[in-house]
Amino acid sequence: MANGKINVTADNIFPIIKKFLYSDHEIFLRELISNAVDASLKLQTLSRLGESKAELGDLQIEITIDKEAKTLTVSDNGLGMSAEEVEKYINQVAFSGAEEFVKKYEDQSDSAAIIGHFGLGFYSAFMVAKKVEIFTKSHVAEAAAAHWTCEGDPDFTLTETEKENRGTDIVLHIADDSTDFLEEWKIRELLTKYCKFLPIPIKFGTKELTEKEGEGDDAKEIKTTVDDIINNPTPAWTKTPSSLQGEDYKSFYRELYPHTFEEPLFHIHLNVDYPFDLTGILFFPRIKPNMDLQKNKIQLYQNQVFVTDNLEGIVPDFLTLLHGVIDSKDIPLNVSRSYLQSDGAVKKISSHISKKVADKLEELFKKDRKDFESKWDDIKMIIEYGMLSDEKFFERAQKFALYKNVQGEYFTFEEYKAKTKDLHTDKEGKHIMLYTANAENQHSFIQRAEAKGYDVLLLDSPLVSHLLQKLETSNENLSFARVDADHIEKLIAKDEEQPSLLSAEEIETLKPIIEGAVEKSKFTVQMENLNSDETPFIITVPEFMRRMKEMSATGGGMMGMGDLPEMYNLVVNTNSGLVSKIMNESDAEKQKELIAQGTNLALLSQNLLHGEALTNFVQSGFSRLSDN
Repeated sequence: MANGKINVTADNIFPIIKKFLYSDHEIFLRELISNAVDASLKLQTLSRLGESKAELGDLQIEITIDKEAKTLTVSDNGLGMSAEEVEKYINQVAFSGAEEFVKKYEDQSDSAAIIGHFGLGFYSAFMVAKKVEIFTKSHVAEAAAAHWTCEGDPDFTLTETEKENRGTDIVLHIADDSTDFLEEWKIRELLTKYCKFLPIPIKFGTKELTEKEGEGDDAKEIKTTVDDIINNPTPAWTKTPSSLQGEDYKSFYRELYPHTFEEPLFHIHLNVDYPFDLTGILFFPRIKPNMDLQKNKIQLYQNQVFVTDNLEGIVPDFLTLLHGVIDSKDIPLNVSRSYLQSDGAVKKISSHISKKVADKLEELFKKDRKDFESKWDDIKMIIEYGMLSDEKFFERAQKFALYKNVQGEYFTFEEYKAKTKDLHTDKEGKHIMLYTANAENQHSFIQRAEAKGYDVLLLDSPLVSHLLQKLETSNENLSFARVDADHIEKLIAKDEEQPSLLSAEEIETLKPIIEGAVEKSKFTVQMENLNSDETPFIITVPEFMRRMKEMSATGGGMMGMGDLPEMYNLVVNTNSGLVSKIMNESDAEKQKELIAQGTNLALLSQNLLHGEALTNFVQSGFSRLSDN
């Protein structure tokens, strides 16, 4: 028997563990099971190298609750330890440098950053246990079994003991403030969260006292119930892509998200071993057009041990919209997310993941363009988000990002530039790309543009204004204009000029009359010489003001722009018969009524007539029908 003190010069190490790790105290189970997995994998390696003579058998880990004894036990049949190894790995290595540790962390509350420093993984058991025992027997046949005991202070006992089987049992005597860890549902929840894909089979059981039949009322027997294996030791991402079929990926997706009914559109299987280790499977979900973006669906693992599902700042922001798993041996297991965000290796992994996603998207595009086009509308928001938030991804996306016109045809940006360059170039030599955000609401404007042979893009995602700004700054002498930003002759101005039926003096006389009949704060009146077959009044939305408001509403643009009142251009066609009629009307009230009707019809065509104004307009229309 040996008594002693753990090699630690600061007696307050255990209170610090309790205090600073308490908020994340559930990870003790992850730490202990990870140690058990390591012990099993190390034995496999030694056996393969011929350095262990032990019979491997079926390696597995068992978790057992005994509510009567108030214990939680983690058992493995892996490497095991001799008394000397317990002394070395538990009593010395664990707290080497502990004094510096205390000084470093006594004023910090970032609890997750502490786990893993100075071998604290095992000692996280004391976050929930008032006493911890280790029963262990080495794989080396001649080594005696050892029993280590510690009650949450630097004092420990280490004795020889009897243990039949190789491996280690860690028995936690659960503290009174942590009895929820004696509940079956709680442990099952943690095993599902942290250990679902560990590479060694895990069983979970409970011990209960039951009556022993035929030997008196006081006789008891312990009944242990053990589940079948509750984890998947060989999940899909650990296998080579060539060994998997489409159904295997769908099955794995259902395993990750059992309550999700929609299947993913497609997947990207990451399998990289240089310049760092990286495996995983990322799934592209259908993104709803209402910007109901669900993040935190990617799970981060290290050697199949769950680390976190909050990857913001760890992977590119746009990839947090994907689903799936990323696993890397090069990602530290036992540190906080803030540490991961600033870690150089993690940043390189993040950049590499972005590149691999872009490469895979390009491959899918080239392999089956029609299939890629059929899925584009469901994934475009993810791609657009990536193009806006990741400069390198923006450059790579030029090869596969698509733009759809109102006819349902898809183009890459370079293809569309080539298609529209000649006709869409204005008299100043600027290439104007026309687009609509809503083909139904802006139908009349699209019709006018198509009547002149122009092509119109359908760009309807909430990120469009930001994306257009990005594309304009990346392409010299090119700009986008929404079809309702002005009448088509002005959006793409050519050399030809339309003569006016009204004289300059008549236009100068009529303009203030129209301005006086509409809300000055809402409309800017523009007198334009348009084709006589154009409508008399057209409502347009200034491109700059509208785009800035949209960008402000979705983040970006000029602050406060989203709060500005709606402002429109009221374009008056001086070549229309109605405008000539208004000009020649001598009755000021009738003149004002004609202007109001024309303005309301223009508003109605843009779906901008609402509330009382719409009610009054409809009622006056019915009144005129009744009078006739």
